Amino acid sequence: MWQWCMLYDMAPPIRQPLRELTKDEQMLLQKVAQTRTEAAEVVARAKSLLAVRGGASFAAAARGAGRKSGLGVARLVVRFNREGLEALHTKPGAGHPLIYTVEQRAAVLAEYRRKPDREMDGTGTWSLTTLQRAVRKRPKLEHISRDTISGVMHDAGLTWQRDRTWCETGVSIRKGKHGRRVVVDADAAAKKS
Repeated sequence: MWQWCMLYDMAPPIRQPLRELTKDEQMLLQKVAQTRTEAAEVVARAKSLLAVRGGASFAAAARGAGRKSGLGVARLVVRFNREGLEALHTKPGAGHPLIYTVEQRAAVLAEYRRKPDREMDGTGTWSLTTLQRAVRKRPKLEHISRDTISGVMHDAGLTWQRDRTWCETGVSIRKGKHGRRVVVDADAAAKKS
C-alpha cells in the first residue's frame, strides 16, 4: 500500500475531528441545510458538517450531501475548525485571476467604438468574431477570446441586439414621420439589476 501511495503521490488522509459546535452554529447549519434560497454548494457543505457531527464518516457525509469526495469533506472540517461558519462560503478571490488590465479593456471598447471599415475589417457592423479579429491586431491582445470581449462589452453596459450590433443599454433609435430620434430610458440601469 505504501508503494502505491508513493507511486501516485497521494496525500495522506486527514484525520482531524470536527470540533464541538455551539448552539448558534448548530441552529444555523440546520437552517442552511434545509433552505432553498442558498447556493447549492453552501447547502451541501452544511449537510456534510451536520452528517459528520452526527457521527458519519467523511465519505458517508459526502454521499449524503450529494458529493463524491470524502477528502473534500475532511478539508471542509479542517477549514470549519479554523474559520467557523465562514467555511460554508467560497473564499473571495477564488477562480481565475483577471488577466486583462483596465487599459486593455479600454482598448477593446475603443476598437468597438471605431466605425468598421468595410475594406479593412470586412464588415459594416461589428459581430463578436469581426471585433475579435480587429482587437487581436493590437499589442498584448493577440489571444483575447470572444467570451472575454463579450464580458467587456456587458461590463460597459452594452448588449447584443437582434440586428447583430452592439448597442448601449436603454438607448434606442426610433423612426418617425420627421426622421430618426434617439430615445433614452432613464430607468435602464435599475432594470439591469
